[in-house]
Amino acid sequence: MPKHLTRRQFISSSLVFGAGLGIGLPGLSLAQKPLTSPAAPARRQDPAYLELTGNIRPVHDPTLIKEGDTYYLFCTGNGIPVRESADMLRWKMSVPAIVRVGVPDWVREYVGGTNDIWAPDISYYNDKFHLYYSVSLFGMNTSVIGLATNKTLNRESDDFEWIDEGLIIASVASDNYNCIDPNLALDADGNPWLAFGSFWTGIKMIRLDPDTGRRSTEDNTLYPLAQRHINDGAIEAPIVIRKGDYYYLFVSFDFCCRGVQSTYYVVVGRSENITGPYIDRDGVEMLNGGGTQVTFPTERWRGPGHCAIYVEDDVEYLVHHAYDVENEGSATLRIAPLAWDADGWPSIASEA
Repeated sequence: MPKHLTRRQFISSSLVFGAGLGIGLPGLSLAQKPLTSPAAPARRQDPAYLELTGNIRPVHDPTLIKEGDTYYLFCTGNGIPVRESADMLRWKMSVPAIVRVGVPDWVREYVGGTNDIWAPDISYYNDKFHLYYSVSLFGMNTSVIGLATNKTLNRESDDFEWIDEGLIIASVASDNYNCIDPNLALDADGNPWLAFGSFWTGIKMIRLDPDTGRRSTEDNTLYPLAQRHINDGAIEAPIVIRKGDYYYLFVSFDFCCRGVQSTYYVVVGRSENITGPYIDRDGVEMLNGGGTQVTFPTERWRGPGHCAIYVEDDVEYLVHHAYDVENEGSATLRIAPLAWDADGWPSIASEA
């Protein structure tokens, strides 16, 4: 897929690009943490984004969690870069997550030699932090999703140690899906599921074993969640959360990693069942290209996409990257609280 090649080459060439951090409260982050052409018009007013400072660029594909008094942000990069903050506003670099264990040998057997790890997902479940991540070949769906676990994210603790839990799922050239961009979600009964996917036939979901975090041996179904049929099928980066009576599926449409020319944006649909069908506000199924737009470009911020959802004090925060016109199009961390209307649909909270 042309978009994958562009995206991954861009990321690879900038992987000196430091680290990202994932933030989410233990127990909350996992259930939380429209392909159109041309792209939607820019809005003049910037919604109520948090004023972030420190090491907030370059950041691609951020995910957020909190342990104790510290927020942790993980993102795409060599060894999975990590940032820390005491207030979710001021960010500093930390030690990459996988530097202690390196890319496992089994990953190299699937996709060759690389330390570039994409789109991590951090969550706290079953008394451990679960870090799902993906490794892939440029422009191809030769991809793997792996898992590393840790009892703590505090590097000063004697319990701090990333454990390689091995392969979760893989895809090869003969498959019609792509195993990248994982996201762990819990259903109403507390059962874990993993959403993932990029391009090809879109977003998929598998059931996980609650004890191991690996793929369930009792349910091998590959559930389809969302797909696009225009713009090269540009859809990826699923996030599933449960709020009220619905599960909400957030995905990114169109193209990232082109600096200020990026057309990425986030859309959402919802379902009464975690495996779908997910339907947008206009009643269009996401398997038929539906999706209600959540993020919009502005005159300064382009391509706002690849989101995570972080929940704290009953507030859902949309965490994503966007390309900053005022900083040479650098991919930059952005965080904003979500507002929910009377019909239960999310949007970026307004400053008004």
